[in-house]
Amino acid sequence: MKPIMLQGHERSITQIKFNREGDLLFSASKDPKPNCWYSINGERLGTYDGHSGAVWSIDVKWDSTLFVTGSADQSMRIWDIETGTSLSNLEMKTSVRGVNFSYSGTMIAYTTDKMMGHNSELNIIDVRDPKDVDPTPIMKTQVTPNNAKALSVLWGPLDEYVITGHEDGCIIKWDMRTGKKIEIGQEHTKQIKDMQLSHDGLMLITASKDTTARLWDVGTLECLKMYKTDRPVNSAAITPLLDTYPHVVLGGGQEAMDVTTTSSRIGKFDARFFHLVFEEEFARVKGHFGPINSIAFHPNGKGYASGGEDGYVRVHVFDDAYYQFKFDF
Repeated sequence: MKPIMLQGHERSITQIKFNREGDLLFSASKDPKPNCWYSINGERLGTYDGHSGAVWSIDVKWDSTLFVTGSADQSMRIWDIETGTSLSNLEMKTSVRGVNFSYSGTMIAYTTDKMMGHNSELNIIDVRDPKDVDPTPIMKTQVTPNNAKALSVLWGPLDEYVITGHEDGCIIKWDMRTGKKIEIGQEHTKQIKDMQLSHDGLMLITASKDTTARLWDVGTLECLKMYKTDRPVNSAAITPLLDTYPHVVLGGGQEAMDVTTTSSRIGKFDARFFHLVFEEEFARVKGHFGPINSIAFHPNGKGYASGGEDGYVRVHVFDDAYYQFKFDF
């Protein structure tokens, strides 16, 4: 399974994301320039220039017209994917940590950092007119000091609520209209680095520094499964092919500050595949020199991409052996 190597960033990758069809792959890193790539051959389509700090999070609208980025330069930008122009630049009081388009694509939920005397907040804005976005949130709620800082955010089905992952390991479901907490899930013991929905939006997987990834029922926030590793998990994804190949993939590795003294073999920077139901690991894919910071299945389920601390994005297409492997049960 020889990967396509995408080299377009000067610093470590923070997040990667496919568009809905999977023909485009977007990448963000600690350098201020998110990139867009053709996923089939690794050709770089373009760069989105405008930020002046690390880009922590990105998301793509369902019809691949708009692209949103949240940055450490205390701004969130909405871009035209085709032309690369910045349609809106929304200035914040602190860094923007997580961004996510609603299912309908008419709203964006974002979380901000706790810094310089400002609390971490969860806000929702209306983006039906991306060139004239009202920066006043239609829903605004303070996350701190009652809860730990929110690092990531996702929309629930039919845009009725949003879910946030926090620094203390809890996930919280918020009512979109009132900003009140509906449910809290507390299974992780350390910060949640990444959250991703299943293809049907009914399940959620969280990746945590406590060396586990957990599968949740989105409706009840009940923890269904746990995937245990021996190193921090930075990212986890669920395959779209749940009926035929019910797998999840985890990416992580030891802390970045220790990487220079460790070989890639000892640092355990491989992507790890688990069976979704049996929680058993059945495959590993090596390659990155440094922790994997973001991982995503291709929307057709026939491959995956990973972005690492080494600044590379690797796009894999599964060999026939992946489809021939069957669990004995």
